[in-house]
Amino acid sequence: MRRICILLSLLLLASSCKAGTLKRYKIEVVKEYNHDTGAYTQGLFFHNGELFESTGQFGESSLRKVELATGHVRKKLNFARKYFAEGSVVLGDNLYVLTWTNKVAFIYDASTLEYKQTYSYPREGWGLTTDGRNLIASDGTSRLYFLSPEFKLLKSITVKLNGRPVRYLNELEWIDGRIWANIYTSDAIVIINPSTGEVEATVNCGGLLPSSLRTADTDVLNGIAVDKDGRIYLTGKNWPRLYEVKLVPEKK
Repeated sequence: MRRICILLSLLLLASSCKAGTLKRYKIEVVKEYNHDTGAYTQGLFFHNGELFESTGQFGESSLRKVELATGHVRKKLNFARKYFAEGSVVLGDNLYVLTWTNKVAFIYDASTLEYKQTYSYPREGWGLTTDGRNLIASDGTSRLYFLSPEFKLLKSITVKLNGRPVRYLNELEWIDGRIWANIYTSDAIVIINPSTGEVEATVNCGGLLPSSLRTADTDVLNGIAVDKDGRIYLTGKNWPRLYEVKLVPEKK
């Protein structure tokens, strides 16, 4: 039933796009890399040239440093079975990891991955990114929450497309002053103005992972990262590949 509601929401999103008011992109693969099929990707980002990934599922959640060129997991921290890890990001000297329904967030040293602190968290944890000053979190609704490094709520915005809320915002990434968000269980990414919450562009990622590489364990698109040179990377939950991509305007 939840999946049906999500699909209906996406159809509504598409039907509400007025000609000329929204930029539409598709993606072109620049390069592909191996990705651990055991990684139920929740958070994906670069820090100091290294690729970090947080993965979910009860009993399987982890925080990882990953070698981009090979997909090899260079360092891995496993969470206790009761935790379902979600989005992650570095801000300052801290690496933050949300949990889904456990109502806590974990803080680690960004350089060593040593545990530092646990914060109480009042809502479901989904995606997490930063604008360089604040944390920005999603909770599966149409809301995005701007938080201090100590998780004090500073403000929230409602993400809308032509006045209609866009729900199921999941993994997040801050790219060129805008928030990119996966729409859960879809092949769509929305690009959001952080001041107004308005969706300024959509990215159609349909067909990114070819059917020949899909298995019964392969799940949905989830995971957006950008490196220091502005290259964009996408993957999905339990995907065997991680892709460097570029945006191409869709023809009208």
